[in-house]
Amino acid sequence: MQWISPSRKQTRVSEDRPAAWSVEAIQQLLDLPFMELLWRAQSTHRTYWPEGDVELATLLSVKTGGCPENCGYCPQSAQFDTGVKAQKLMSVEEVTAAARAARDAGATRFCMGAAWRAPKDRDIEKVNELIRAVKGLGMQSCATLGMLTAPQAESLREAGLDYYNHNLDTAPEYYNDVVSSRQYQDRLDTLQAVRAAGISVCCGGIIGMGEAPVHRAGLIAQLANLSPYPESVPINSLVRVPGTPMADSEPVDPLDFVRIIAVARITMPKARVRLSAGRQQLGEAVQALCFMAGANSIFYGDKLLVTGNPEASDDARLLEKLGLRTTRSVIESEEAGC
Repeated sequence: MQWISPSRKQTRVSEDRPAAWSVEAIQQLLDLPFMELLWRAQSTHRTYWPEGDVELATLLSVKTGGCPENCGYCPQSAQFDTGVKAQKLMSVEEVTAAARAARDAGATRFCMGAAWRAPKDRDIEKVNELIRAVKGLGMQSCATLGMLTAPQAESLREAGLDYYNHNLDTAPEYYNDVVSSRQYQDRLDTLQAVRAAGISVCCGGIIGMGEAPVHRAGLIAQLANLSPYPESVPINSLVRVPGTPMADSEPVDPLDFVRIIAVARITMPKARVRLSAGRQQLGEAVQALCFMAGANSIFYGDKLLVTGNPEASDDARLLEKLGLRTTRSVIESEEAGC
């Protein structure tokens, strides 16, 4: 995988994908009148996701804090004083109990995050035990552990891992403004190792880190031009945590966030587009617009790693208000022959 140059023009790449997306083409979508953009996104969504279901995924920090990276948005970095204390990897019993509770609350995917720059092989062996425990509960498994080698990715696949999350964060031109302890190509190399191992990719980014509009378009271009593009695309609105370098970043305009969701849906029509961090600040009306724009997955539960998230009961009420069914309910209806 290589960077997609912002100046690259659209070119034919395959029969089922009309063209590679240039940054300019994506910027044109972002600049459409709001209602026109939502209409296009909703039309795409109805074509590729006729059930209209919303996937519920739960994210658990299985190893918190102490990360040596200097990502400017992250409260788990050991380089920033955010009040997050480093903790050891959770036990199989603890993770199993959390996954069972998530399943019983309606989640179909369980995601495990560990604050490592790059796990050691012995860490992978321990995570494999967690993966097998989650799979034993009948749930999809996902992990985000930092940078991987090819053999480590193979090991995770053999343990049954369904998805690996490794976000690109932002456009390559803005990346060094966010983190300097690794390079953009490091991210792409890990994604390549995950793909080669046969694990599905969960990859997105963060909006609101001081980036310019062209950088937001550049992020979507990078994601949409991965071959294939990610099966899951988490879109995060920056949670401004005191103690991090980006704590004073300007808040994202809510309608600009909806526009990003809409363009992600148009450019990656078969992906699950997930409302991720920062959803608590959006409010019900903006979340409803995001679902209209094509979001069909949310992180479900009162905490995302170390930051807040809407209460599960609040999410259940919102989905009911909007008449949206969860993936679990669709599956159960199909099994019952309804």
